[in-house]
Amino acid sequence: MGRAFLFAAFLVAVAFSSLPLVGDDIASEEKLLDLYERWQSHHGVSRSVDEKRIRFDVFKENANYVFASNKKGKPYKLSLNKFGDMAREEFKRTYAGTRIRRRSTLRGSASLKGYFLYKNVTDVTPTVDWRQKGAVTAIKDQGKCGSCWAFSTVVSVEGINQIRTNELISLSEQQLVDCDTNTNKGCDGGMMDDAFDFIERNGGITTEENYPYVARQEQCKVKRERSPAVVIDGYEDVPVNDEDALLRAVANQPVSVAIEAIGQDFQFYSEGVFTGSCGTELDHGVAIVGYGTSKDGMKYWIVKNSWGPEWGEEGYVRMQRGISASEGLCGIAMEASYPLKTSPNPVQKKLHL
Repeated sequence: MGRAFLFAAFLVAVAFSSLPLVGDDIASEEKLLDLYERWQSHHGVSRSVDEKRIRFDVFKENANYVFASNKKGKPYKLSLNKFGDMAREEFKRTYAGTRIRRRSTLRGSASLKGYFLYKNVTDVTPTVDWRQKGAVTAIKDQGKCGSCWAFSTVVSVEGINQIRTNELISLSEQQLVDCDTNTNKGCDGGMMDDAFDFIERNGGITTEENYPYVARQEQCKVKRERSPAVVIDGYEDVPVNDEDALLRAVANQPVSVAIEAIGQDFQFYSEGVFTGSCGTELDHGVAIVGYGTSKDGMKYWIVKNSWGPEWGEEGYVRMQRGISASEGLCGIAMEASYPLKTSPNPVQKKLHL
């Protein structure tokens, strides 16, 4: 009964977040303009007269692309989501413009020694969904800030904390954006490994409630930062280009990964198992929170994104796993890492600022 209700709720959410698109909608300039106005109303988007004229040309191209793609019988569908009148370059610059630095040096004691906690794990269940196990918070939205690295980091820390303490705490991405500035660059990008290292050295990370997200980099609020709610004991890197190793890690906890996310198919992804064409120029941090197999036998990763619940499957994307390329689809197996936790959390102090 519970699962049926959740699935029905998911279908309602997908229908609400996606604007239906049929062939008649793109049959003429007038119908496309009507579609654009309905899209604006549906997503609460307001444009000036001059901007609307420019954006409409972009929207037309995107609408035709989405319609043509959905006719090809792919295992996933696209929709005119909230990015519907954004050109590919603008979308890339705003939401997927973080150049993820490849690992040239391994930092942290665990990574330095090449440890992999799950190296000898052999008993891996066919499906895992950390959302159902209570280890994943609600979908968040990074806004027009290149802070995906912070969101990816926080998903993994929230997950391992719940697994170790049985308490799900929403943690602060904003603290990382404002305060983790030694190597990470706030809204201009960063690395999850460096963020894990910062959390360990800083004595923990505070809550979302204590240090809420504002989608821009500000001066570090030291008093808020000094009220950590969750601590970790380092991190480990998953062996590079090894989806089997990645599977063993995800079977035991959510894992931070980097992908290439600049393609139009990813921009307008709506539902299904994503198999789209993408490379390995890693530009976006996300987190794997499970895996499974579709009814037609296609294996997939359950990936939590940070573009709000209106994108994809209520903010998630199922990405094909087990492909022949060693680096995985969109490079998902190239930069995977996860936090370690054995230490108890500090007693949370209430701040009255």
